[in-house]
Amino acid sequence: MINSTGAQDDAELAGRAAQAGADVVRAMYGEPLDRVDKGGGDFATAADLAAERAILAVLRAARPADGVLGEEGGAQGGDGPRQWLVDPLCGTLNYAVGTRVVAVNVALRGGAAAVADPFAGEVLRTDGVSAWLRRDGVDTPLRPSAASRLVDVNLDPPFPGAPRFRAVELLAHPEFAANFRPRVVSSTLALAWVAAGRRAGYLTDGGDLTGSVHFAAGIALCRAAGCVVTGIDGEPLGPRGRGLLVAADAGTHRQLLTMVRRDQ
Repeated sequence: MINSTGAQDDAELAGRAAQAGADVVRAMYGEPLDRVDKGGGDFATAADLAAERAILAVLRAARPADGVLGEEGGAQGGDGPRQWLVDPLCGTLNYAVGTRVVAVNVALRGGAAAVADPFAGEVLRTDGVSAWLRRDGVDTPLRPSAASRLVDVNLDPPFPGAPRFRAVELLAHPEFAANFRPRVVSSTLALAWVAAGRRAGYLTDGGDLTGSVHFAAGIALCRAAGCVVTGIDGEPLGPRGRGLLVAADAGTHRQLLTMVRRDQ
């Protein structure tokens, strides 16, 4: 059950905003899209920009005093305690080359969140306590499961843990090959899949990702769904955090953490 009227409203709003962005992403798929170079090989497309505008329109209409931190537009709006973290198209390179593995992420810092899959017609939402998947207007509770044994590993740069830790070396670990099967989706949609029981785990290098527009929504979903969520060093996420290690259950988390520690 949703824990309060305020949280329910925020969860519904996050879902509507994510859906608005997903509608734009789906509608523009396959079109010739202008690219905006962001340096270091990164770029945004016209779809990223249009989806972010659609998301902001929904948020501003409902919460005009709230602030927003968007991947493309940066910080804007109110300077109060409520701030929405928006990644309008996570998996831009996938999208630009015609691969339909992308996510639209909307999260209220420290609260409700939603992740939309534009091509599956799904929106995964949380009020910060419970989490659901909405498809065709029907909500189903998220239930993590390690049954697939699939672990998604983010291999995109930068690699702040190198040379002490390299995610690619984890894939060559004998115990990993014996217990899991790797996947490299290159979108935080895979993080939401852990919450939904479609992945056994997810791992990425990095610093504190709790305030990241890319990761905040997926982290919120996983926590509310009951996943084990820590840094890659097993420590709680936070200012001193190192990346992200999410697992469907404690046993899977323990296995992955043991391998990560042996590789360091």
